[in-house]
Amino acid sequence: MRVEKNKQIVMKSKYLCLFSYAILLLGLSTCQPTAEKVLYDSSVLSDSSLWAVEQQPGGYVNINEEGIEVLDSTGCTIWFKPQLHGALKIVYQITVIDGGGPYDRVSDMNVFWMASEPLHKGDLFYDNHGRSGQFKQYHAFELYYVGCGGHDNTRTRFRRYNGMVERPLLPEHDLTSQDVLLTPNYTYNVQLIADNGLVKYIRDGVCIFEYEDETPLTQGWFGFRIYKSHQKISALTISQLN
Repeated sequence: MRVEKNKQIVMKSKYLCLFSYAILLLGLSTCQPTAEKVLYDSSVLSDSSLWAVEQQPGGYVNINEEGIEVLDSTGCTIWFKPQLHGALKIVYQITVIDGGGPYDRVSDMNVFWMASEPLHKGDLFYDNHGRSGQFKQYHAFELYYVGCGGHDNTRTRFRRYNGMVERPLLPEHDLTSQDVLLTPNYTYNVQLIADNGLVKYIRDGVCIFEYEDETPLTQGWFGFRIYKSHQKISALTISQLN
């Protein structure tokens, strides 16, 4: 009798543990916030109506179901038209092409994010904005910028543009080591983070730049910035971070 009673106590304890564990899991699933919410997926890459191209003469941009292909002669920015707000993660794949073509220079896999003009914060594409893809036309913006493999693939830099032309550059954000430069015909996975002052540029899982912004940029536009290069862009996702 005592053995049977002990078995019953053990079984009740097991059921109680399983029940408690199930309640715990239910609480975790209902109370924990979702890490991120996808706002835009790769389908936007093939919709030319969602992109604004500012490019100097001599180059061109192809937007089709495979993504965006840029062949640039003297300067190009491809803006995603919707304005972005809040804490964000932007992920995409990008390849710098070197196949002997006239645009195939391995350099300048660059990007702007949380960008705006100080006098036109609510409308990047206002009438007569006058931008035509020249790099100096963005110097007075507020934005986060990475120039990856710039200066003929000799430097990778991060800047926080402050709305004034000087564009400050911190020494620790001016890198020249081979591991942060570009490999031709290799597809990189890039992540851009703007999370309430925490700014990151991550390439293939390695955080190349991390910056704490005391006056964070919490809204603006995202754009690919390319100079004298042939690049292909795919697999874009833009997510809201909670």
